[in-house]
Amino acid sequence: MDELTKKEREAVRHIRNWIVHRGRTPSVRELMSALGYKSPRSAQDVLERLAEQRVIKKFSDGGYQLLREQVGSETHARTVDVPIVGSVAAGAPILAEENVEGFVPISTSLARSGGKYFLLRVRGDSMNTAGIDDGDFVLVRQQSTADPGQHVVALIDDEATVKSYHPGRDVTVLKPHSTNPAHQPIIVDRDFYIQGVVVKSIHNLDI
Repeated sequence: MDELTKKEREAVRHIRNWIVHRGRTPSVRELMSALGYKSPRSAQDVLERLAEQRVIKKFSDGGYQLLREQVGSETHARTVDVPIVGSVAAGAPILAEENVEGFVPISTSLARSGGKYFLLRVRGDSMNTAGIDDGDFVLVRQQSTADPGQHVVALIDDEATVKSYHPGRDVTVLKPHSTNPAHQPIIVDRDFYIQGVVVKSIHNLDI
């Protein structure tokens, strides 16, 4: 496979991002906009070159598929841009601001296709024995349900906290995992919302 140009690598990155965040590849016009072109023909030309190099497979209906195995070299590392969204408490809940602060490339082995992901900055030490420390970032898969025992980002009265999820018949217990005895379980009934499940805690991410 020939070396991809800068614009072709950018197109591959946008295609991966669409697959991970939206579950599909972008249309020609959507790719045109993402690449800053004024004509769909320019985006179509990029797709043609990617098809020639077996980076994508084109179909007769105009659609295409990204051939991941063809772009796994160091030059074409398989990553997707994941947004950093506010901060989250791992102690007393604090407001999670829904403002994107930036993007971080995350391996598609962690941020897998078909899911929506975001990064949150952790404040507090109530999950430190679970490997989630103050100042860490947690990679979160956005979803409204979780299995018992999973670490979740829970919204309580529009405030967010990371805790271990333990549902019961009448109430749900959000448990801390901490060396600090000041942190106690939070007991909620229906007045809370699971924003997502923690996939990974990331240490020493200097942003």
